[in-house]
Amino acid sequence: MTKGLFAKKSIQDLRKEASSKKGLERTLTGWNLTLLGIGAIIGAGIFVLTGQGAAVYAGPGVVLSFVFAALICVFAAFCYAEFASLIPISGGPYSYAYATLGEFAAWTIGWILTLEYLFLAATVAVGWTGYFSSLLGDFGLHLPAAFAQSPFAYDAAEGWTKTGAVINLPAVCVMGFIGGMIAVGIKAAARLNSIMVAIKMTLILLFLVCGVFYIQSSNWVPFIPKNTGVFGEYGFSGILRGAGVVFFAYIGFDALSTLAQESRDPQKDMPFGMIGSLSVSAIAYVLVALVLTGVVSYKLLNTPAPFSVAVNAIGPKFIWLRYVVNFGILAAIPSVILVMLLGQTRIIYTIAQDGLLPKAFGTVHKKLHTPFFTTVCVTLFGMALCGFFPVGILGQLVSMGTLLAFLIVCFGVLILRYKQPTIHRPFKVPLFPWIPIAGVLACLTQMLFLPRVIWVQLVTWMFIGYIVYFTYGVRKSHLRAKRKRARK
Repeated sequence: MTKGLFAKKSIQDLRKEASSKKGLERTLTGWNLTLLGIGAIIGAGIFVLTGQGAAVYAGPGVVLSFVFAALICVFAAFCYAEFASLIPISGGPYSYAYATLGEFAAWTIGWILTLEYLFLAATVAVGWTGYFSSLLGDFGLHLPAAFAQSPFAYDAAEGWTKTGAVINLPAVCVMGFIGGMIAVGIKAAARLNSIMVAIKMTLILLFLVCGVFYIQSSNWVPFIPKNTGVFGEYGFSGILRGAGVVFFAYIGFDALSTLAQESRDPQKDMPFGMIGSLSVSAIAYVLVALVLTGVVSYKLLNTPAPFSVAVNAIGPKFIWLRYVVNFGILAAIPSVILVMLLGQTRIIYTIAQDGLLPKAFGTVHKKLHTPFFTTVCVTLFGMALCGFFPVGILGQLVSMGTLLAFLIVCFGVLILRYKQPTIHRPFKVPLFPWIPIAGVLACLTQMLFLPRVIWVQLVTWMFIGYIVYFTYGVRKSHLRAKRKRARK
């Protein structure tokens, strides 16, 4: 059992699996992947976290927080792109770890990605309910409270309590709709995502064009407010703490790696989609942060709707922009859910193909060419999460899991370059080994800035995953069975 923990799959075997004509259909182009990446990255974060990061942590210097968080993602994106072009398989980081660090590490990162993708999708769906209720309220309509929130609430001091609600119905509906689109086919999901991305980018451009003429440079002074004496409250430490908060807004581009087996030309399309979507999103975040903190003082932005504060500051003639913003947010959020569910279903599909999860999760529908059973199960579980539980408490835990996944991928590139230096790589990380090293150090540093309670939650989540692995995966692993037959 101990030796099997570090058993690795060969690059050749992974490539053979990826090139198999059986299974997933290759339909996605580089532009499809870029739009899916933008759809995953630009969500509610750009409309909420920008204001929170400025008001609580960094002031106008939140722009630097976005830049720092983007650098971490750029380091990771280059490493993801090298792996995705080298091993174009739907397992993404799970498969990369299987090839470089062994089965135990692969399971670890696969379980972490379940935390990232599924719980992020559920968290975003719950957020969608809030914006949907707000938009209805603008027109004098109101959802019954019993069907607009979780029946349970959690507080660190009081623990679990009942809210009196029945179910968060809007969240359940949006999760079910997106899951249904994914189950039908990747083409339908990509088309839906393209529409949503077009709406959200138009909205962002509209806000920038309207707001740039009302910027008051005095709102940017001081650009980095003086530290209050408490670590993380303004000053340079505030920029770093702010980076940890806004990092949540960048999560999603890594999910593209799980779509490599559905890309027409993964060697070219995967690097193009990952780096392209991250670049566009980073520019959008920085510009929005500049305009938002220029139009209104950062001290007024600690609100669930900082864009509404900015619109009010611009003047009453732009009040229509508030309704456009709310509508745009409703269009922006589902695209995040879509890509997260896509990533989650492909990860589980690949893990099941290796025998570490039941066989049914590794099957593909003959007509739809999608992991239909897996998609239905993941969607139903996601609907239960967002319908009945306060998943918002998992925000920082999702960031922690993502940073750990990034760290493992960057470290994996280093290992594979030194262990198999001659293997053909369609895309190579530039400035090797400095970018992978910088990625490892940046992720580790950012993880250390997260609260201790998040570390406890991560260890608890991993403990549950290891129970599943040692009670099922170890006994059913195809790689272990193959090696056992070879020894006989």
